[in-house]
Amino acid sequence: MKFWETVTGSDLTKEWKTFEARAEALPADYRAAWEEIRGHLDHYSDFTGRNLMPIFDAALGLLEEAAAEGQIVQEVLGDDIAGFSAALAGGEGARSYRDRWREQLNRNVARKLGRLGG
Repeated sequence: MKFWETVTGSDLTKEWKTFEARAEALPADYRAAWEEIRGHLDHYSDFTGRNLMPIFDAALGLLEEAAAEGQIVQEVLGDDIAGFSAALAGGEGARSYRDRWREQLNRNVARKLGRLGG
């Protein structure tokens, strides 16, 4: 990966366009599941979203393989797509960007209050 691509994020844009082209080839019910998975996984993203690219690739690969075998989406993902997405991101209770920001804010406030109080 080239430095400039990393800085500008153009490598992510290219990769995302590839994902979208792959998703367009899926049957309609699989595309809907893909959109839902994307929405749930966004909560686990870092600032750039770079950490989720391998996860998106794996999820899309699973959907492509299942569609090629003629399976029904519910057979593959179950009824709980949010839970499936959480498991992909690192399991139930995986920290989202909101959790990380909240922890950072709490540390900063505690540090400031510690200086003021004592």
